[in-house]
Amino acid sequence: MTVAQFRNFIKLPLMNVVMLNRIPILQQLHLEERLLRTSSDNWCIINDGTNDPTIVMGVSGKPAELLEIKSVLRDKIPVIKRFTGGGTVIVDHGTIFVSFICNKDAVPDLQPYPQPIMAWTSLLYDEVFLGAGNFKLRENDYVFGNRKFGGNAQSITKNRWIHHTSFLWDYDDKSMTYLKNPKRAPQYRLARNHSDFICRIKDILPRSAFIERTIKAAEHHFSLKSIAPDAIVSSPNSNFAPSSRILAEEELKAAVLDEPEGLLSESS
Repeated sequence: MTVAQFRNFIKLPLMNVVMLNRIPILQQLHLEERLLRTSSDNWCIINDGTNDPTIVMGVSGKPAELLEIKSVLRDKIPVIKRFTGGGTVIVDHGTIFVSFICNKDAVPDLQPYPQPIMAWTSLLYDEVFLGAGNFKLRENDYVFGNRKFGGNAQSITKNRWIHHTSFLWDYDDKSMTYLKNPKRAPQYRLARNHSDFICRIKDILPRSAFIERTIKAAEHHFSLKSIAPDAIVSSPNSNFAPSSRILAEEELKAAVLDEPEGLLSESS
């Protein structure tokens, strides 16, 4: 039985697939939140990189605890607070973003809670990395062995959910110095610094192969329909206002005062 015949046989739910290429991450987050809140369709958004290095924090993230703020300010690195939870990442052209936005009934028997959604996505990525690396879901991270290459974030509404991932196909070691070791870290991290904790997908799979495998894996769960980015139209009756935003320089400067060393330098 072909994939097409299999889809027709079991009547897989429809999922729209949107391929983006180096769209600014803030623009991507605005699109995803709009689709989560104003659309009734299932979506897969794949953004192959973003141009400028940008730090993205979860909705409850605190800059003083998560960022080397003086370095961030000195080098003018934009900091975004996104609409979903999760941790802090720095993204650039080496990051591949994959997001699933689904109705609660899109995946049979999937309970719309964080851990069941994480477990379902790990099954999907099992297919992506089959025969290519020792892939595992560890706590809320995707890892090869004990090194992280994918950070996840979610938001769950009354009828829908989003699960999005920043995949480290490649990264600049210098960029990681803008991030502090978080106080709340996964247990398996064992207080390792970033260079000892993360790894690159490019050592496992070519970039194009990773994207192709991801689409193929999604095709086993959904009937896919390709949608051009400019064909996405928001609901005419929606009063949607995105909540992801760039933190102002003044906010970051104020956060320096929350750091013990910041207080010392200000009073000296």
